[in-house]
Amino acid sequence: MKFVGKNFAIVSAIALLALPMMAQTGVPPATISGATPVRTIKIHGKQFEFDPPEITLKKGETVKLEFTSDDVEHSLVVSALGINGLMKKGEMTDVIVTPAVTGDFIGRCGIFCGAGHMKMHFVVHVVN
Repeated sequence: MKFVGKNFAIVSAIALLALPMMAQTGVPPATISGATPVRTIKIHGKQFEFDPPEITLKKGETVKLEFTSDDVEHSLVVSALGINGLMKKGEMTDVIVTPAVTGDFIGRCGIFCGAGHMKMHFVVHVVN
């Protein structure tokens, strides 16, 4: 029984040490949720670009992003906002996002799609 108590104490101590690090990150940059979107933005992936290449969102506004591909499989990854949407030809993938911070966030294709893959950039501008 004492062994279990020691393990619990060690785990608790680690969790308490981690709290300040978690607090430093503050509010998550975006919330992916089931909230009702106020608007929809369609984003197409194609070799080797996104259409449109950038979008502007309002902080706190819930938006539905509709992803699709015009050719091969792609994905749009905007790590700083927690966005990762698969793009398949002929299929729609929806991602609901509510940005919680302002700024410019860079996105990229997350699936190797050919020789120009590294050129696939996307920008999300989040404004007040």
